[in-house]
Amino acid sequence: MDEIDKKILQMLQENARYSLKKIAESTFLSSPAVSSRIGKLEREDIITGYHAAVDPVKLGYHITAYVNLDVLPGEKLGFYERMAEIPNVLECSCVTGDYSMLLKVAFRSTMELDAFIGEVQKYGKTNTQIVLSTPVGPRGADGMEAGDSFLQSINY
Repeated sequence: MDEIDKKILQMLQENARYSLKKIAESTFLSSPAVSSRIGKLEREDIITGYHAAVDPVKLGYHITAYVNLDVLPGEKLGFYERMAEIPNVLECSCVTGDYSMLLKVAFRSTMELDAFIGEVQKYGKTNTQIVLSTPVGPRGADGMEAGDSFLQSINY
């Protein structure tokens, strides 16, 4: 991946609806050359999809929370299948530490969140944090390059 590919990725993460012409102008390439590079990035699964960023609060989902859950190894497959069925589960990650799962969820009310927690507790103990604010929101990987590290950012 060269600097032009990185620029294309940065632009698409900023706005996936940028036209080939706009990207071509910014990278000093032809539109067909940009299309070819995007196709290559898609085939290599560097670009895995295109998504609209939606504000859940504007859809009525005022409660975002992280739910830690300790799921027994033998129950993970059934747990994953169940979580995939629940649209309120925004992310489900297998993690290290005191808990084996970390769920990011969104609900219209704390009552709905409470009902969800009651359901998932059949898989194991839980610990929940409700999000008050998100001062640094989701961002793409365009700023991360091979060799970059947190220690470099603090001049370690």
